Amino acid sequence: MRWIPVLLASLLFATSAACDLVTRSGTTTFNAVDITGADYAKDFHLMDHTGTARALGDFKGKAVLLFFGYTHCPDVCPTTLVDAAKMIKNLGTDGQRVQVLFVTLDPKRDTPEVLAKYVPAFGKDFLGLYTTESGTREMAKDFHIFYEERPGTTSDSYTIDHTAGTLVFDPQGRLRLFVSYGMAPDKMASDVKKLLS
Repeated sequence: MRWIPVLLASLLFATSAACDLVTRSGTTTFNAVDITGADYAKDFHLMDHTGTARALGDFKGKAVLLFFGYTHCPDVCPTTLVDAAKMIKNLGTDGQRVQVLFVTLDPKRDTPEVLAKYVPAFGKDFLGLYTTESGTREMAKDFHIFYEERPGTTSDSYTIDHTAGTLVFDPQGRLRLFVSYGMAPDKMASDVKKLLS
């Protein structure tokens, strides 16, 4: 039942986003929560699993799917990455204009080597991003991401409850959508296609 806090956190995020923001995308409607005009999550400065420094501007011209998780996650994280891969496949050639970014909430265990094996296993162009523990806390706060460590039976077997949704940026680098955990890949693809057009 540890997944219940994760889903509740995501539900609260989506509900507050829907209530606090008026849709500013004209007549365009999305399957995901439209958070166009949100005044947060404007940029980041992280390292990727290849050792390259990354910022949001590096991906200008692409839709960016940004997900926070950790490699020891038993369910939400791998499922989200599998769904992102299916979504890109559904987009056909437009899939080349999408970048999936996985930001670890567990830099203690998710070393660059671990991220390099884990993240591209779901999609060859997917990137794993990381920073220090304090940098992770700062970014999570800035991007309105909840996470909390839960102790395990040993010091290294802890789990992390965290926001289970995905933030989506348009090709101009603007935050546009919050995709709730479990949304069907074809619905995600439909939304991303609108951002790309």
